[in-house]
Amino acid sequence: MKISIVVTQEEHFKFAQEICDTIESSALLRGTGIAKRTPEYIQKKMSNGDAMIALADGKFAGFCYIESWEHGKFVAHSGLIVHPDYRSLGLAKKIKSKVFDYSLKRYPDAKIFGITTGLAVMKINSDLGYKPVPFSELTTDPSFWAGCKTCTNFPILQSKENKMCLCTGMLYDPKEKQKTPPRHPFNEAVLSRLKKIKQALFLNKIIAFFV
Repeated sequence: MKISIVVTQEEHFKFAQEICDTIESSALLRGTGIAKRTPEYIQKKMSNGDAMIALADGKFAGFCYIESWEHGKFVAHSGLIVHPDYRSLGLAKKIKSKVFDYSLKRYPDAKIFGITTGLAVMKINSDLGYKPVPFSELTTDPSFWAGCKTCTNFPILQSKENKMCLCTGMLYDPKEKQKTPPRHPFNEAVLSRLKKIKQALFLNKIIAFFV
């Protein structure tokens, strides 16, 4: 089976609905919050050349798109997804790596960041040189945070004035000299424990609010 990862074009519009459905069903399966996407929004990213798609014999296998904020000062990779039929092949890491390299060429001066609750995505980001950071180091663009409105955890983000949530913020600064291996090696046990502590803290506050 040959899988190719390419920059999207209008010919890939036909996969937009399937991409949205796969992203949403994956989030529901994991029980995590997610910012919902529409086929129209995905198609816009495709036509602008701000997305990459993985194809296996002409079938949708994976996807990821790029968003820029504050006039290109910050760049984020969103919607990273692999179709269930092509998981456990290391495809997510390949897509992310391709999008990462593409972003460095397309937005050479931008800081690349992301927020996620997924340990697998954290591991991929860490391998690429991202480091965990507080939300204060990420974009302050209201339109970025508005994209979290459809996430089930949005009330938590609002209550913390966009400064904290169940997601972990991660940042890659191209101006910061990188080392191999990355300066900030991934520690799954530590990040998993941090995630559980966050969940417990927020849950206790919600319970206290209603008591």
